[in-house]
Amino acid sequence: MPSPNPDLKPFDPDRLRPVARALLSVSDKSRLMDQARALSELGIELVSTGGTKRAIADAGITVSDVADLTGFPEMMDGRVKTLHPMVHGGLLGERDLASHVDAMNAHGIAPIDLLIVNLYPFEQAVASGADYETCVENIDIGGPAMIRAGAKNHAHVAVCVDADDVDAVIAELRANAGQTSGTLRQRLAHKSFARTAHYDAAISNYFATVRGDIAPDYRAQGGALKQTLRYGENPHQTAAFYADGSTRPGVSTATQLQGKALSYNNINDTDAAYELVAEFGDARESAKPAVAIIKHANPCGVATADDFITAYNNALACDPVSAFGGIVALNGVLDEATAKAIVKVFTEVVIAPAATDEAIAVFRKKKNLRLLIAGDLPNPRDASLTSRNVAGGILVQDRDNGFVADADFKVVTKRAPTDAEMLDLKMAWKVAKHVKSNAIVYVKDGAAAGIGAGQMSRIDAARIAARKAEDAAQTAGWDEPKTVGSAVSSDAFFPFADGMLAAAKAGATAVIQPGGSIRDAEVIAAADEAGLAMVFTGMRHFRH
Repeated sequence: MPSPNPDLKPFDPDRLRPVARALLSVSDKSRLMDQARALSELGIELVSTGGTKRAIADAGITVSDVADLTGFPEMMDGRVKTLHPMVHGGLLGERDLASHVDAMNAHGIAPIDLLIVNLYPFEQAVASGADYETCVENIDIGGPAMIRAGAKNHAHVAVCVDADDVDAVIAELRANAGQTSGTLRQRLAHKSFARTAHYDAAISNYFATVRGDIAPDYRAQGGALKQTLRYGENPHQTAAFYADGSTRPGVSTATQLQGKALSYNNINDTDAAYELVAEFGDARESAKPAVAIIKHANPCGVATADDFITAYNNALACDPVSAFGGIVALNGVLDEATAKAIVKVFTEVVIAPAATDEAIAVFRKKKNLRLLIAGDLPNPRDASLTSRNVAGGILVQDRDNGFVADADFKVVTKRAPTDAEMLDLKMAWKVAKHVKSNAIVYVKDGAAAGIGAGQMSRIDAARIAARKAEDAAQTAGWDEPKTVGSAVSSDAFFPFADGMLAAAKAGATAVIQPGGSIRDAEVIAAADEAGLAMVFTGMRHFRH
């Protein structure tokens, strides 16, 4: 590794450095004119490139072309313009080192004290669905090179990668007689390296996606800060929320209309709720209204119906105790009647693609309730990646977008499900996919009747779900729990018949499970003996 030059001065966060020359090269010109004018009025010489230079000059602001600096014109459609010693020498030259100063003087390299660059919009090109050639053409080369050069030399150079940074620099220049502080330059350097890392992560992940490479030799991750959180899962943990640049509809893309700032747990649970309710399609189109209620990332109630108020009430009836302080997700337009029902129960977050003005007005009376409008629903079948940190590494996998077509359902018992049972089996299967393993879900008449989540044994999950259904029946004053006459789903195969028979004891009449156990024959025989209809899917949905 390079040895530190003994003549270099230690970095001093309090040291002020004058700004005499600035180089500007930006793709986002929305605030460029005001900022360029402010810098010019501070007596700073402006040098710029291509379209940025033309925009500044057209505004009547004095600016030099980078080609005048380098002695070379822009070429190759602008690909080559700043990759030159006159630019990088001006950014990298150490003003405190005599050897650097001598070299700059010998070759006529003038210092560049302020660099303002925002990169070609590669992420936006990918998000817009642009073709391969357009995406590749939007890979910036000179920009990241300049950013890294200036950021490395932050003892002398301030680097701005977005317009907010420029405002901060202008404020300091005005306060410090045309000088920037070491503290600001160091903060900007930190942000600069993070920005180029995020940019390179987006590019490398794009190529991995294009090539279908689930396991590239190097995996890069990046994110842009969306929100600093009060704390993480617990008050002693710090946390922040980063957007990864993808456009999958959900909590990261939604607009929050009201309520307190989202917490770490709110974000996690809201994501789980919205991903689940999206399984039932968009009620604004042809799908039936669906409502999911989530607590601690597990559903405690899910239902479909002909309208949202009925779906909400049926979902709530599954486990009204757990629903207290939960997250509610809808797959269509939140209406006034449903909003009035929701506010009767303490609810942390409500998320939907849209809401009527009347529903929004109802929520305004509950100032702490967060209302998120996502605009669209995520597609459960879209391909994307999920990741999780473990000690010393990152686990990466495809999102569970597995889907079983009707033709792939395999009836394995003597009795086939009735049409009504089959509808409930399909719903139970969709819900089980979003329940922590081991998972058992009972469904009756389009509503979850009992949910057993996160158990070490499948028979315990079946029993807990049945017990919750009994509690719900007692609370509601029903004659019997809704598990009687229900369909039941298991996220993975029954290794023994006992878990399935526990569900039958609770009143289930039909079962859906992946199959694939070495004891499948025993389980099927037990189902036949109990008079159950059973369907195999051939697909497992573990969720840890």
